Amino acid sequence: MDMVTSTSKSPLKFILLVFLLSIPIWLISSLLGNKLPIPINLPISALLFLIPVMAASILLYNQYGWNGVKGLLKKTFDYKKIKNRIWYLPALLLAPLIYVLSYAIMRLAGLPLPDSPTTPFLMTPIFFAAFFIGAACEELGWSGYAIGPMQNRWGALTAGIVLGLVWQVWHIIGDLQAQNTAVWIVWHSLYSVGLRILIVWIYNNTQKSVFAAILTHTMDNVSWTLFPNYGSHFDPFIAFIVMAVVTAIIVFLWGYKTLAQYRYFH
Repeated sequence: MDMVTSTSKSPLKFILLVFLLSIPIWLISSLLGNKLPIPINLPISALLFLIPVMAASILLYNQYGWNGVKGLLKKTFDYKKIKNRIWYLPALLLAPLIYVLSYAIMRLAGLPLPDSPTTPFLMTPIFFAAFFIGAACEELGWSGYAIGPMQNRWGALTAGIVLGLVWQVWHIIGDLQAQNTAVWIVWHSLYSVGLRILIVWIYNNTQKSVFAAILTHTMDNVSWTLFPNYGSHFDPFIAFIVMAVVTAIIVFLWGYKTLAQYRYFH
């Protein structure tokens, strides 16, 4: 039996600790340079992906010792919770679909896209493995620790929005270090709040499987990387519009309180 319950967790302490532990990486990124030596536009502060699992582990260790930390890490591959395997489809395919639709809209609208795009499809397995590790470290914190008590208190939709906003505030310094514009950051942040709602929806419908949340997070990052020229032509405004439609449909069909009760199920 899992000794760690939602009521024993403190999302506020977790969030404060995440930001506190992030300060040294933000400073190092500013001092050493703003970009990792890879084709993708990621700053050194992208290494922040390690922080959420560290923060959750520290808090759980203080309460339960190593058993608490081990219990958290085991959630990385809690795929046995996914009783209805149909949920692998949205976890793996919904984010890519949103990016494909965004690309199609950009084409139809005549927005800037390269005539001969660089799309490294052969690198997909490597991207998936790398982003899976990063998503696991993040989601063990966001989904494995924080979201439970938040949605117990506020409901799934409100908790998803609040956690999504915190998630994006945490990313803002990295976005600035990557030299993204203020407009880009605003629309991408709104898009990512929608993504957090999708993650909560999939998490709740898979009996709170962190593995499912990790897959969803991973596929969003992979899809962004495969967007023309390593994501450099990604338009977060268009993606936000598509995401807003998708999340509105999900909230309407599954209900805002739990995002897990299909309205037309009989």
